[in-house]
Amino acid sequence: MRVLLAGASGAVGTPIVKALIKSGHEVVALTRRPGGAPAGTTELVGDALDRDGLLAAVRGLEADAVMHQLTALKKAPMRHRDLAATDRLRTEGTANLLAAARAVGARRFVTQSNLFGYGYGDLGPRVHTEKDVFGQGGYGRFDPHIAALRSTEQQAFAAEGIDGIALRYGAFYGAPGDPVIEMLKGRKLPALKGGPISFIHVEDAAAATVAALEHGRDGEAYNVVDDEPSPWRDFFHCAAAHVGAPAPMSLPGWTVRPIPLLHAIMTGSYRLSNAKAKSELGWAPSLPTYREGIAAM
Repeated sequence: MRVLLAGASGAVGTPIVKALIKSGHEVVALTRRPGGAPAGTTELVGDALDRDGLLAAVRGLEADAVMHQLTALKKAPMRHRDLAATDRLRTEGTANLLAAARAVGARRFVTQSNLFGYGYGDLGPRVHTEKDVFGQGGYGRFDPHIAALRSTEQQAFAAEGIDGIALRYGAFYGAPGDPVIEMLKGRKLPALKGGPISFIHVEDAAAATVAALEHGRDGEAYNVVDDEPSPWRDFFHCAAAHVGAPAPMSLPGWTVRPIPLLHAIMTGSYRLSNAKAKSELGWAPSLPTYREGIAAM
């Protein structure tokens, strides 16, 4: 397939490009600046938030699919304002990329979602599947972030004549220059007491994305996570030992309550099942837990 990929140079987009090319697909990389496209792709200069400019940029282009992997995150989000630009990409950006998909004749649209659409904080001991409520408010100032995830999914599912697929990724790790690893090296991340979260190595996320492009069903969401939810505290200690960093400080969760996103992400409980992705996409994580993933870094 010929794939128009928005977000090709990002931490997840970069391994997706490699996985697409390895699987025999052609990649057209949407970039806001000339020279920003990864090697092996065809560059297309345009801005997903500039609808008219984007449609002008794709004029005459043909593609079989469009992938939305855009975020505006240069580092781990700590406060609500850190997600504002990404929320806009998931609402306005999705609408504009769907317009571009129609313009290029694409029949498939794969969008990036994530586990926080199930809620923020302690979601309890049950393992969440794609049948659970997703995108529902009731979390106060976190609601705009949840609504943005719901928006990108629902826009993709409702697009007439286009097969819309959403990937609910777990907590990413494993990218070159991973900000979490860099912060651990500087002992800037505490090991907080909290529940488990479902992780996913970026290489496994890329493999799942290609599988969804090829085998995903219209109107379906897939949890893309590894096999074992684990606490951040365990992840941090394992990663610090692997890179030769000092052991992270152990602190009670309440100490970071003034930093709302960090507190919710690090102290909450987020258990997701990957059974649907395994059965329908023919995918399974090559790194089934963070321990194998960190060892491979």
